[in-house]
Amino acid sequence: MRVAIAGAGAVGRSIAGELLENGHEVLLVDKAPTAISVERVPQAEWLLADACEITSLDEAALQRCNVVIAATGDDKVNLVVSLLAKTEYGVPRVVARVNNPKNEWLFNEAWGVDVAVSTPRLMSALVEEAVSVGDLVRLLRFSHGDANLVELTLPPESAVAGTQVGEVAWPQDTSLVTIIRGSRVLTPGPEETLEAGDELLFVAAQAREEQLEDLLQVRRETPES
Repeated sequence: MRVAIAGAGAVGRSIAGELLENGHEVLLVDKAPTAISVERVPQAEWLLADACEITSLDEAALQRCNVVIAATGDDKVNLVVSLLAKTEYGVPRVVARVNNPKNEWLFNEAWGVDVAVSTPRLMSALVEEAVSVGDLVRLLRFSHGDANLVELTLPPESAVAGTQVGEVAWPQDTSLVTIIRGSRVLTPGPEETLEAGDELLFVAAQAREEQLEDLLQVRRETPES
C-alpha cells in the first residue's frame, strides 16, 4: 500500500515509521525545509513541497496513493489537502488530523475526509472508556454514513446480560464488532452469551447511539401492582 503523509512533524514521522514497519510505502511531504529530516525516517520518500498546491501533489503522484493522511498542525491545511486528495486525485482513503476540537464538525465527507482523528477527543474517550461502566463512549468518528466506533462496558444489571447475541433486538444501523472479555477477544456470533463486564465495541449510526445505550442499560424495576 502506498501512503502519502502531509506534514513531516513529530506526528507525521511517527505515523510513517509505523507504516514502514508494516511493509507499506510512505511519502512524507512538507513545505518547511527544517522538517525534512531524512535521517529520522530513512526508509521513507521525502518531498519538499506545499501539499496545498496542485503542482506539488502532481509531483507526489497522489493518484498512485491508496491512502492520504493530512497530519499537519494546521486544520485549514489538513482540510485543503483532504479535499484535493479526494476530488482531484480520487484517493480511496483520506485520514485527517483534527488539531482544534472546535473544527471537528468540518472534517466530513464534504471536505473529502473519510476518517477524522481528534487527539483531544480520543484522549478524553480513552479516559472515559477506562472508568465508565454502562455509559456509551465514542472512540472514533467515520465520516461516511455518519457512523461512529463506540464502546460500552456491560453493567452487572444490564437488561441484556445473560442473553445470546442473536436474541438481542439491536437497533437498526448498528453492528456489534467484537466482545472483549478479560484477556480474550471474541467474535460476536449469534450464540455467544453476553456477560456483565464485557466490553462491547460497535459501529453505529450517530442517530442510534442513544437507543443502543438504552438497550444495554441497567434493568428497570417493574412497579408492583
